[in-house]
Amino acid sequence: QILESIQGSGTYVKEERVNYDIFQLTSFDEKLSDRHVDTHSEVLIFEVIPADDFLQQQLQITAQDRVWHVKRVRYRKQKPMALEETWMPLALFPDLTWQVMENSKYHFIEEVKKMVIDRSEQEIIPLMPTEEMSRLLNISQTKPILEKVSRGYLIDGRVFEYSRNAFNTDDYKFTLIAQRKSSR
Repeated sequence: QILESIQGSGTYVKEERVNYDIFQLTSFDEKLSDRHVDTHSEVLIFEVIPADDFLQQQLQITAQDRVWHVKRVRYRKQKPMALEETWMPLALFPDLTWQVMENSKYHFIEEVKKMVIDRSEQEIIPLMPTEEMSRLLNISQTKPILEKVSRGYLIDGRVFEYSRNAFNTDDYKFTLIAQRKSSR
């Protein structure tokens, strides 16, 4: 924990930022497990929808396929840390539940479904929050955020999710380790 002094207001304990290692595919719970803090998710949307052209392309499915659409706020203690919107093929997860999405999606996929997650292709985009993002993350609409757009793949090559995660930049830091090629 870090002490933060705000002139004219006082000194406050500021929570350390969550380190988001882009090269490690870990769940929200796994990222915070070493800190022994309470994490939970508030599910806002949990529905099955038809796959439009965009989702068909992202999830590599057909027009006849249906998908889970889930929106949830991820919390550390009682503080909103991230807003996640995810789409998952219904055919892969017919038994997905609201309760699963209140907890760890990756735990469900790996421990319950016994599927092997291979990788996630991610893009990080700085943007200004929408009114909804601002309200749900409890931040100003004038404060830039980072959005991670990702597609998750199983070991057999199937896409199991397409997600958009909006992160409060006060709570996260993103790290990359770049290694220079040897000139040998």
